[in-house]
Amino acid sequence: MEELARKLGLRTNPTIFFVSAGIMVVFLIAILVAPGPIGDAFGAGRTWIVTNLGWFFIFGVTSWVAFLLYMALSRYGSIRLGGNDAKPEYGNISWFTMLFAGGIGTVLMFWGVAEPMSHFANPPRPDVEPFTVEAADDAMGFAIYHLGLHTWAIFTLPGLAFAYYIYRYDLPMRFSSVFYSLIGNRIYGRLGKALDIFAILGTLFGVAVSLGMGTQQINAGLTELLGVPNAVGTKVIIIGVLTTVAVCSIVAGLDKGIKVLSNINIGMAVGLMFFVLFAGSTVFLLRALVETFGIYITNFLPMSFWNDALAEYTHEQGGWGWQGNWTVFYWAWTVTWSPFIGIFVARISKGRTIREFVLGVLFAPSIFTLVWFAIFGWSAMEIDGIGQEARAALGDQAGALAQEVEQSIPLAIFAFFDHFPAATLIQGLSVVIVAIFFSTSSDSASLVVDMLCTGTPDPGPVHQRVFWGVSEGALAALLIVLAGEAGLTALQQVITVVGLPMFILVCVMAVALFRGVLRENISEVRVGLPPKVEELRE
Repeated sequence: MEELARKLGLRTNPTIFFVSAGIMVVFLIAILVAPGPIGDAFGAGRTWIVTNLGWFFIFGVTSWVAFLLYMALSRYGSIRLGGNDAKPEYGNISWFTMLFAGGIGTVLMFWGVAEPMSHFANPPRPDVEPFTVEAADDAMGFAIYHLGLHTWAIFTLPGLAFAYYIYRYDLPMRFSSVFYSLIGNRIYGRLGKALDIFAILGTLFGVAVSLGMGTQQINAGLTELLGVPNAVGTKVIIIGVLTTVAVCSIVAGLDKGIKVLSNINIGMAVGLMFFVLFAGSTVFLLRALVETFGIYITNFLPMSFWNDALAEYTHEQGGWGWQGNWTVFYWAWTVTWSPFIGIFVARISKGRTIREFVLGVLFAPSIFTLVWFAIFGWSAMEIDGIGQEARAALGDQAGALAQEVEQSIPLAIFAFFDHFPAATLIQGLSVVIVAIFFSTSSDSASLVVDMLCTGTPDPGPVHQRVFWGVSEGALAALLIVLAGEAGLTALQQVITVVGLPMFILVCVMAVALFRGVLRENISEVRVGLPPKVEELRE
């Protein structure tokens, strides 16, 4: 394999690169040959996981939030991720926009209207009436619970573990490095390579599902604006076009490509958010924004441990219907992104302390998410009417937006903008924002997968990086083909199954990180570096 890598002009670990690529290609061929049986297998696997291990996902993520807060507020928070004199490479604003645009920008555009409206029309709790004030409060509480501190804890924990072992122990920029305190030299052996290969495959699947969801939304927007057919073929063409844009960014590199795209995109997204704020019921939204902080704080602990244990006695569908489709899916999906976002955030966070890292990565995007959902979610629910009096005043228009969301989740944000001035222009801008979020997710994921193969922060050869960018697009396209008319359901099945083993590894990662910091000699704020392990380097 080393000879083949040399002939192809690759600069990577041959075993990790070729085995990862080989498994991915085999899976793509299997999807083409037998999409039905593969879809059924993932569906059965998802059902078993949701039924038997949903509680594990919910308790696990809550535990990670508590662990990260402890790390930030304890004496270990003063540990600098790098040498004592290391300085951050990026300013706070660029740092924030890159981690956010590479993280869940696409998710906010997809679910910003759809999730609050879904919960508003179909409340998670059986004793709450749809379209009431109580349903609106619950809708906002659950939406922000799903995409607030808990989601960013899933990104922050691996990111902190990567940054700690890579910059303080001078270990390779690979997934296996974070387990050094547990398996030692074996991070360079077969076990370490197996972990790296699994991380690459998990990242490819996680990003592919997100790209698939983003593509569905772009297709819905183009259908609304231009009458473009909402079909599998159209989605595949969209993925092809946007993968090309992502590949161009990959070629440009981190500073010229991803950084520029991220800064532009977050600026456009903020502009869109302010448009909704000032074009809508501004005073109501400002009051609701403040109230939303209170809803989140008040419900944080109850929701963090809520497992809907009595669902089979209180819900007509029985079992884990609602939480399986929402909370468990979110955590399983998000954790497949953890190697990608973790390595990416570690790459741009050298020089920061553990305290700065945790508080920045955990809280800054969570606050932005809360503001986003408060503005878009409350606006959408107000349009449909909150409470009997408001709905009576709206007449036949009451509940119209909720019906459109129920019929097509990808269309939600475009149907929402139909109620605003300059609707066509704003809908077109939304398509562009989703497309750029799509590209920043794809190009940053490709950069990270390349790092996982090379073990260094330096980019590999252009054609090596381009290979991963094209591979992500191909995987997303074939998942769309596999999904067929089932759409989101099939994608949820795939990601829940892939997410379980990754979730277990992140739990182990927390143990490894804590063992590492326990070895630190913390006698003052400026922490001395632990001994380097250069004798272990390849």
